[in-house]
Amino acid sequence: MQAIRFDQRVALVTGAGGGLGRAHALELARRGAKVVVNDLGGTVNGVGGDHAAADQVVAEIRAAGFEAVPNHDNIATAEGARRLVQCALDHYGRIDVLINNAGILRDKSLAKMEPADFESVVAVHLLGSAWCSHAVLAHMQGCAYGRIVMTTSAAGLYGNFGQTNYGAAKLGIVGLMNSLKLEAGKYGILVNTVAPVALTRMTEGLPFSAMLQEATPERVSAAVVYLASEACGFTGEIVAAGAGYFARVQMMEGQGVHLAGDELTPEGVAAHWDRIADMSAARPFGSASAALMGAFASK
Repeated sequence: MQAIRFDQRVALVTGAGGGLGRAHALELARRGAKVVVNDLGGTVNGVGGDHAAADQVVAEIRAAGFEAVPNHDNIATAEGARRLVQCALDHYGRIDVLINNAGILRDKSLAKMEPADFESVVAVHLLGSAWCSHAVLAHMQGCAYGRIVMTTSAAGLYGNFGQTNYGAAKLGIVGLMNSLKLEAGKYGILVNTVAPVALTRMTEGLPFSAMLQEATPERVSAAVVYLASEACGFTGEIVAAGAGYFARVQMMEGQGVHLAGDELTPEGVAAHWDRIADMSAARPFGSASAALMGAFASK
């Protein structure tokens, strides 16, 4: 297979001052991309800011003979995202790839969580992904080309104790992708999502972190860089990636049951629950309208 390259391409990577984002930025640069390394430089829980994180990754990229510039804007705000995109345009005049990777953690059960902790996590993960995508769209549409890679999580796809804020934001990102793929596809912009498993500072304190010694960020970047490349020709997919494991993830809907007459009651639903819950003939749908048509077509 021909090597995947990004020569003359420009990539923005949010949260690239360490962990997954740093690995993505380094791999893109090695393959010829000019990289804008965005990182506010705050703590894992989103407090404070320090230019050193982004600056250090840029220095690392430049020392290897590749091109990069730092950006320290807060992408949780629409204005911060706009400044990030303008930074790329000012330095390189174009944007081909956006990797929405930035995130924070404020883990606590919902009953014990302060509203600010929920809102802050959603703002960085979900709103940050939305604002950055919004900010690059006009340019990508004008170029009739673009690759946007979102970042979800098993906590969003399947749930995790103490992460209602994080899980809600991460599944929200899947919803963002599912609609954006339809809006952006006609402009040659592909939108996909990675669900990473990696040992980073965000996962170091978790109970299962000892299992992740082989799950280095670099082993996730293989999927991210592919999704960001010209070699990728699909849109709207979720790819789980970690420790050399890669798998397609899909939301599925069962064949279902149509109830009518006297059975169209709560008791009817209870009586037919086994058939309603049967996933043996489950299928995915590419849009809400396709799901609606699927439901009526099965009558």
